[in-house]
Amino acid sequence: MTTLNISLPDAMRAWIEDQLKAGAYGNASEYIRDLIRYDQKRQAEERLEALLLEGLSSGRVVEVTPEYWAKKKQALVSRASKRLPARKRSA
Repeated sequence: MTTLNISLPDAMRAWIEDQLKAGAYGNASEYIRDLIRYDQKRQAEERLEALLLEGLSSGRVVEVTPEYWAKKKQALVSRASKRLPARKRSA
């Protein structure tokens, strides 16, 4: 693990201290790590949402049924089996 020194205004430092006093976190590092994890998750969700919206607005609509997934799985397995080297069979 590495160390990172940051400068904070007094009000922000006081906020962190309040979070520690409330027992939500053991130390300031835990609090900052939690904020970073939250931001990473939020950005990943925004990216997923953007991709979903892009998908919805791109091309024709396809009804997703169990049969659709079965065909999709079959195509993916077939494509993957062509890429992977054949397994050696034991005699």
